[in-house]
Amino acid sequence: MSTNTEIIEANPAAIAAAGQVPANSPMGMMMAAIQQGASLEQISQMMDLQERWQKAEAKKAYDAAFAAFKAESVKVIRSKDVKDGPLRGKSYAELHDWVNAVTPALSRHGLSSSWKLTKDEKDWIEVTCYLRHIGGHEESVSMGGPPDTGGAKNAIQARASAKSYLERYTLKAITGLSEQDDDTDGVAPDDTSLRDKCISEVAQASSVEELQKIWDGENAAKLFAANKLDQYGAFVRAWKSKKKMIEQGE
Repeated sequence: MSTNTEIIEANPAAIAAAGQVPANSPMGMMMAAIQQGASLEQISQMMDLQERWQKAEAKKAYDAAFAAFKAESVKVIRSKDVKDGPLRGKSYAELHDWVNAVTPALSRHGLSSSWKLTKDEKDWIEVTCYLRHIGGHEESVSMGGPPDTGGAKNAIQARASAKSYLERYTLKAITGLSEQDDDTDGVAPDDTSLRDKCISEVAQASSVEELQKIWDGENAAKLFAANKLDQYGAFVRAWKSKKKMIEQGE
C-alpha cells in the first residue's frame, strides 16, 4: 500500500495540492500543465509569457513609485562653498547631500539607489547608478570621465574624487532632480546643468520613440552646439545605454 508521501512524489499535481508549491505560481501552473499533457514547448511558452507579464507588472509598479517619489518635491541644498580656484564664490551639493536628501523619499516608495564601478581603466572611470524598486524593476544611468588630477591629489585621491563626482551626477540624473538655485540658462564653462538635464530626460524615457525625441530635441542640440565634447559624450553614452536596455526589454 502506497503512503501519502509516495503518492505526492509520483504525482506533480499532488505536490501543488499538498501545499508545497502554490497552485498559482509558475511552478504550480507548470505542474498542472504537465498533468494535462502539455508538451515541453508549450510549457516553455507559458513560462516565457509569465516572465514577460511579471516584468511588465514590475515596470508599472516602478513607474508608479517613481511618480510618487517625484511628487514629494525633494530639495537638495548646496552646502559646499568653493573657496579658491576658478569656481571661487560658488557652491554645490556634495554626494552626501544628495544621498541624505533623496534616500528617505525613495525608501518611502520602495525605491533604492546604488552604484557600481563599471569601468576602471588607467585614464577612464565609469560609474553606473541603479535605481531599483522592490517589485523587481530597475533603471540605470552610466557616466564616465578621467581621474580628477586637479590640485595636489595623488593617484588614489584623483580616482576617488572622480568616482565621487560620477556617483553624484549619475544619482542626480536618474532621479531627475536638481540642486536648489540650479541655473539652467545657458552653458557656462563650469556649468553642467544642461548635460545633467539631458541625461535626466534619458533616464526617465520608457520607449525608443521618447529617446529619439530627446536626441532630436532642443536641449541636446544646445549641448552639442556648446562644443563641450566631454559633456556631450556623457549624454551620448547614457542615451545609447538606455536605448540598448529598452530594446532588450530590461
